[in-house]
Amino acid sequence: MIPALELRSVGHRYGALPALDSVSFSVATGARHALIGPNGAGKSTLFAAIAGTLRVRTGSILLHGRDVTARSEAARCRMGLVRTFQHSSVFLQQSVLDNVVLAAQRSSGLALRPLPSARRFAEVRDDAAEQLDAVGLCGRASARAADLSHGERRQLEVAMVLACKPDVVLFDEPTAGMSPAETESFSNLIRALPPQLTVLVIEHDLDVVFALSSSVTVLHLGKVLAAGAPAQVQADPAVQAAYLGTGEQEELFMAEDLT
Repeated sequence: MIPALELRSVGHRYGALPALDSVSFSVATGARHALIGPNGAGKSTLFAAIAGTLRVRTGSILLHGRDVTARSEAARCRMGLVRTFQHSSVFLQQSVLDNVVLAAQRSSGLALRPLPSARRFAEVRDDAAEQLDAVGLCGRASARAADLSHGERRQLEVAMVLACKPDVVLFDEPTAGMSPAETESFSNLIRALPPQLTVLVIEHDLDVVFALSSSVTVLHLGKVLAAGAPAQVQADPAVQAAYLGTGEQEELFMAEDLT
């Protein structure tokens, strides 16, 4: 079966610094795939490369078997690849529902039409309301996005993503800054996403990573250190030595900013 996302020997340098060094892995359709590694491992650079905001120097990136290496971020979005960012990106002065409507309008092309039909606009609003219900925010539809808690803004972002009808979603540190209760709630939300939706997530909370992911890739200094099922990665001696060690090493790893 053709993977939803495939990277083949992807490389990138910042001057003389190799940020990505021949990175290769694939993500199966419907997988919940986690990308982990310490600060400087290359995760954020890799996410930017996959999303299309960064053009890689070498290698290729395939989306559902189609080479998108030279395609723009907008083109990849039209092909079903959508991403979120480390910091919430919503229209704070707009209502919760209007945020989702705007996302749906942009994705469907309705926003570009000077006189969209009333019927089509009503359909978009109904769909936006359904997405809010899916993420548990239907009761907050009329509230301003600025009045949401941090965790609720993350839920809103998921609704905005779902409104774009994606095939592949990139979540960039989605639980950063959340309380334990918010993290648990958000984890349940990710777990409940449609099974055909492919998810690639950068996440610093390893409890979340190993509870949610069906596969894991570990980056270290721009290279793939290990990849496989969560239990396989946890048991890998190289991963244990570099990231999941005991005592002082474990404390250092867990305290690092894993961006």
